[in-house]
Amino acid sequence: MYTLAKENIVTRNVRETFFLNQFKGLHEINPSNASDFIVDKKFTFEIGRRNKTQKQIATLEHAYVAKAGIEIGFGNIIPVWLSGLMY
Repeated sequence: MYTLAKENIVTRNVRETFFLNQFKGLHEINPSNASDFIVDKKFTFEIGRRNKTQKQIATLEHAYVAKAGIEIGFGNIIPVWLSGLMY
């Protein structure tokens, strides 16, 4: 992204692309109408910044918020950097 469009980088796209890139090849990952991604037709992930709420996924089972800018997660909130350990 930074190589192709230095001036027009959208941070949200960087977070979501990082997450997607870590899961592809290991798991089935698809876009979701309710959130950003659904993994293995079961787990819903919403990717966001530090202040992202769970409002969007509140009614969904097996739903998680992967947040940038946090070091430690709790419950169904996980740091987005942990997806980098999927390899």
